[in-house]
Parts: sequence; structure tokens; C-alpha cells
Amino acid sequence: MEQELELETASTPIKTVTQDQVLQAALKLFAQKGYFNTSLPDIKDAAGITTATGLTQFFKTKQAIAQAIREHILDSLSISIDDIRRRNRKASEQLREIVDLLFKLTDDAPEVIQFLLFMRCEEFLPEATPLLDTPAFTKIKRIMQNGIKEGEIRSIDHVVAFTYFFGVIQFTLSMVLNKGLPKSADSYQSQAWLAAWSSIVKK
Repeated sequence: MEQELELETASTPIKTVTQDQVLQAALKLFAQKGYFNTSLPDIKDAAGITTATGLTQFFKTKQAIAQAIREHILDSLSISIDDIRRRNRKASEQLREIVDLLFKLTDDAPEVIQFLLFMRCEEFLPEATPLLDTPAFTKIKRIMQNGIKEGEIRSIDHVVAFTYFFGVIQFTLSMVLNKGLPKSADSYQSQAWLAAWSSIVKK
């Protein structure tokens, strides 16, 4: 059950701040300012917590907040990939839906993609599992392996195939987030998919 914190002042009624609201506030600050330029008081203020000890009822450290954000994003992505794999048989279909999801998130929740793909989490979460070894990305690599086995993807090392494919996707999303590409991610989705798939498809 989600933790809740009740806050009360002399002039205002009780306000409830949830753990999810704390994580959302921290995520936005991390994406905007960077992890090291964000302080616990910044997060407390952004979440609307008015008591000095309010934040510590949820998290003792900024690192714990970052770890919780990362786990939540990766768990959600892993569940989404499971759903995609159940709906689609071919590697091409599965990869296309994963790309669609990443591009949609870039437009709808850019801070999620910024944190997941572009923040150097190893600098502030040194004991965290490397991104490519997390369940979500292990599943994507398995899709690559199956695509090679079924003859959809050319016969190269599956990690190399992953690198070629997601190199295109990640760079495109980076350019969108950094305004190097002026339009929404959706505007470049089809072109990026074609370029990425062309780099690994068996011809």
C-alpha cells in the first residue's frame, strides 16, 4: 500500500502527500537540474512537504530516492515488454512496439526517458545493476536472439545487433530531448524505426 504523509498547518486543512508524488517531484528535478544539483530540500519543496522531517518518513537519502525512481521505471518497462511479447510473435513486431513506447514516453513523459537512458546513474548509484543487465533490457536482448534464430535478424552477435539497433533509437531520442531535432519525437518515429531495423534486418 502506498505510503501517505498527512501535513497540517494553522491556516490550511490537512494535505496528503504520497510517496509517488515525492518520486515524481524528484524525477522532474533530476531531469531538469541533474542529480548532483538537486538537494533534498528542493525535493521536499517541490513535493509540497512543509515539515522539516516530512521527507525522511519516505526516504532517508537522495540516493534512496534515485534508486526508487530507477526501480519503478525499469519495473514498468519490464511489464510493458512482457505485454508486447505476448501480443506479438515476430521480433520485428516486438521491437517496433518497444520503439513506439519509447517515442511516446519521450513526448508524454520526457523526464522518464531522460533519467532512464541519458543520466549516468552509475555515478550516483554505483551498486545498481548495469542498465543492459536489468530484466527489461535482458528481455530486449532475448528478442534479438530469437530474431536471429528465426532468420529475421542477420546472423551477428545479438549484443552487436542490440547496439546497432538501439544506437539509432537512443541518438534520435537524445536529439529530440536536447532540441537538436525541433519537432516532437513522434515526428521522427517512422524514420528512426526504418533506420534502426535496416541496420539489423536479414536481407
